[in-house]
Amino acid sequence: MTSRRARERGTGTYFVTSPARISTLTLNLPSGLAAHIADAENALASFDEHSSATFGSLGQPLGPMSSILLRSESASSSQIENLTVGARQLALAVLNENTSSHASLVLGNVRSMEAALSLAESLDVDALLEMNAALLPDGGGLRESLVWVGSSSFSPVGAAHVAPHASAVPEALDDLIAFARRTDMPVLLQAAIAHAQFETIHPFIDGNGRVGRALVHAMLAHHGLVTSTTVPISGGLLRNTKRYFDALTAYREGNAAPIIECFADAALVSARDGRELADRLSHIARDAENTLRNAGVRRHSYAYPLVQVLVGQPVVNTVFVREKLGVNTSVAQRAITTLTELDILTERTGRKRGRVWHCTAIIDALEEYAERSRRT
Repeated sequence: MTSRRARERGTGTYFVTSPARISTLTLNLPSGLAAHIADAENALASFDEHSSATFGSLGQPLGPMSSILLRSESASSSQIENLTVGARQLALAVLNENTSSHASLVLGNVRSMEAALSLAESLDVDALLEMNAALLPDGGGLRESLVWVGSSSFSPVGAAHVAPHASAVPEALDDLIAFARRTDMPVLLQAAIAHAQFETIHPFIDGNGRVGRALVHAMLAHHGLVTSTTVPISGGLLRNTKRYFDALTAYREGNAAPIIECFADAALVSARDGRELADRLSHIARDAENTLRNAGVRRHSYAYPLVQVLVGQPVVNTVFVREKLGVNTSVAQRAITTLTELDILTERTGRKRGRVWHCTAIIDALEEYAERSRRT
């Protein structure tokens, strides 16, 4: 359903990428780049340990921090593809209280990241299919048609990248997985190359960028570099998306150095910013607990564990709190009321039924973190 003029512009010669086989790739890194990768990996491992220590000292599991960093990473990964959504909108989407189409799409990316981490041990093609299925309602299958990046939606002529023909995808993915499972190179370097190779193959009709970044986290966990939480690497990539896309182009032309450097820089920035976010969220949680103690709230009150829930989900309703804390409705409502009376939570709907409460301090911290990434 296009005009004759558009069909004429879309007619001509185009070149399909034939991805290199990397399962037995031999790498010779310049000493400077090898040292840069080592510094970045140390920063990631240090951030992982810091997050565990920070939130472990609060007497809680690391789950809430992992949840919010996972959500921040998912939002950043989506934002690279111009799917922008705020922390409040995304938290509302978890409760099915948000009508934003972008929020629903980013929430799909959260599910894909969750699938990536849960499938990190297997690290196979089936895991990639499950990530895509978690991301998109009609996902979960390899493409059967040609796909390309850029140019028009109906012709690959003039596209920035035309992915391999569909018939070549299964073999290329098997080769990629064999590379991703190797244990003879720095993990971050391996993840950067695997990501670039995945984006070159483009095995799905949609969601390739987000699944490809989820693959990075699966590899970091699979090889034991980051084991406790989620490092917001996409937040680092977001700071210069042109550099990131140019690095992917350079990789397809045979030069892997730019994407390796891009990931190393992103890891260093993300580890620093993630540490600052962890410290701020920890401080907010501690202040809230001190407020409860100073107000004479009993130690066994469910208001205390609800504070920890808010770190991972700063917008709640009674149903969510009831399920999360494993209590009945009246106990859940009592915990919410306690935090509301002490200005830790604020009811924002004004409704008598279906009310929703927000922790403004945590939402503000997340919004400022996201804004800093966008601004820089």
